[in-house]
Amino acid sequence: MTDSSPEFSTQHTATDGPSQRQEMPRSIGLFSLVFAAMASIIGSGWLFGPLAAAKLAGPAAILAWPLAAVLFGLLALCYAELGAMFPVSGGVVRFPHYAFGTVAGAMVGWIIYLGAVTFPAIEVEAALEYATNYLPFLTHKVNGVTVLTGPGYVIAALMLILFAVINLVGVRWFMRANNGIMVFKLFVMLAVAVSFFATAFHPDRLTAFGGFAPSGLSGLLTAIASGGVAFAYTGFQQPVAVAGEVRNPGRNVPRAMLLGLGITSLLYFLLELAFLCGLPAEALANGWSKLGFPNDFGPLAGLATLLGLGWVAALLYIDAIVSPADCGLSWAMMTSRISYGMAENGALPSPMARLNRHGVPWIGILVATAIGLLLFMPFPGWQTFVSFITSAAVLSYGTGPIAHAALRRQLPDQPRPFRTWGGDLIPFLAFYAANLIVIWSGWKTVEKLLLATVVGVVLLLIQQARGAIRARREHWMAAAWLLPWLVGLGIVSALTTFEGGSGVISFDWSFLAVLALSALIYALAVRMRPARPVI
Repeated sequence: MTDSSPEFSTQHTATDGPSQRQEMPRSIGLFSLVFAAMASIIGSGWLFGPLAAAKLAGPAAILAWPLAAVLFGLLALCYAELGAMFPVSGGVVRFPHYAFGTVAGAMVGWIIYLGAVTFPAIEVEAALEYATNYLPFLTHKVNGVTVLTGPGYVIAALMLILFAVINLVGVRWFMRANNGIMVFKLFVMLAVAVSFFATAFHPDRLTAFGGFAPSGLSGLLTAIASGGVAFAYTGFQQPVAVAGEVRNPGRNVPRAMLLGLGITSLLYFLLELAFLCGLPAEALANGWSKLGFPNDFGPLAGLATLLGLGWVAALLYIDAIVSPADCGLSWAMMTSRISYGMAENGALPSPMARLNRHGVPWIGILVATAIGLLLFMPFPGWQTFVSFITSAAVLSYGTGPIAHAALRRQLPDQPRPFRTWGGDLIPFLAFYAANLIVIWSGWKTVEKLLLATVVGVVLLLIQQARGAIRARREHWMAAAWLLPWLVGLGIVSALTTFEGGSGVISFDWSFLAVLALSALIYALAVRMRPARPVI
């Protein structure tokens, strides 16, 4: 494992899969890494999220962004410790493998891959939906849902292929280009917020149309899970995914991840506040759930036009291509590193870890591009993507705190350049937070997610039959907590009041139900961990 840190053993076990024959160059510094983290976070979420969250939560949507930042911050603290201790490429899929062995690594890797591989496609979708304002042939409405037309699909496919070509050139070139792109993205976000505040700031919008929280706490939490808020934060772990290519990773990985999350959360809060207080009264005539105005398929640009800020609208339409494209590029890079890590674990065929002359896993990039092209068909619109992707991503992130807790016990004396405080408190709260966000997305989404994990089981069994994974009995035992966790989430989700649920468990009791499930699985996973990590 040549991309490993000198602080932990580099010896492979028989279960580790193919050895890494080529080394990725450590060429990414702190500044570029912070911008890379922000590039993965700032995509289409901020372009659509303010309107989607406002419809679900009303003015309380301004609380959704900092609350989500706190929840994701708990997860980031766990990944910061792991990423600094094990600075390897594709670390998000390798930590569960280290902590629980081949079977858990393969299953968790599949869930993580499910969330990651869909991101480039949704960012392309977002760019084309915004572009419909001046290229109306790209999308059209089908049963109230914006879907791609034939020409739109062709352009979407070409954009995904372009992402692949750029990523094949190498991470160093992309990071240099991304620095300039991020400066533009940050300028546009600040320009939107400042111009809205200066032109039309109506604080009464926060209370005058049905109160601050017309849909109550339930609406606020649904906005986090399904309104694009949690979706807008899901790229926070980018520094961990590319840690094998970072200079001084013990210092730079935690700093970049936490700085990226903190800066973007402040920007998101300001943009939501500016959007809410800039709305014309007539847009709220039918209440927050029916909020609408001309050209609201691109809500920030549409509002800028209403306020007479043509230059801001023009900036937004440009950035509606730049932000999602930059984010899609970042996720395409991250996805290839995730598949690379899975191949190193033995969960995917060994060619997925093969590097080209630029030091990038080229087969992983091509496979992810092919999957993205297929996803445009079952998920034709931005909103239809969001809940599924958010749930898949957050579900996978929930395994980070579990791996953190196990590795604390397996390697108590391992040097940790960054260490979270409070013992089990932060990892448990992070695990609980991840489970809550999954439940808030609703049973209709969780049901699809659980069905998708069945595919992961099939892939695992195929790899086992081929001999690519040689999982010993103790690895199957160490992964046994995954089944009650996934089944438990499904049962609780089906019984709650969130979308598609039966309502047997009331809104208030759902918090206790998820807390009990989280405590049970956390304790079970820690107890079933192997005595030694699988490194």
